[in-house]
Amino acid sequence: MLSNRQILVLKAIVEEYVNTAEPVSSSSLVNNYGLDYSSATIRNEMASLEKEGMLEKTHTSSGRIPSEKGYRLYVDELLKDD
Repeated sequence: MLSNRQILVLKAIVEEYVNTAEPVSSSSLVNNYGLDYSSATIRNEMASLEKEGMLEKTHTSSGRIPSEKGYRLYVDELLKDD
């Protein structure tokens, strides 16, 4: 089960990735989505979401992109919230 903060981070990552088609960094989430967390906190949540299979890294030092499982959760659950 994902925490509310993880859900916010996942939703922002999916939306940013859909808009830019580029891996998403923690700093871009802080700057573009006004998340009230530090970049370090968001990176920790991104790592947790990656372990859950919701996100993937394309390169060692890159941001993250949504996985198929992350997209599925977004479409099935998070789009209803808009």
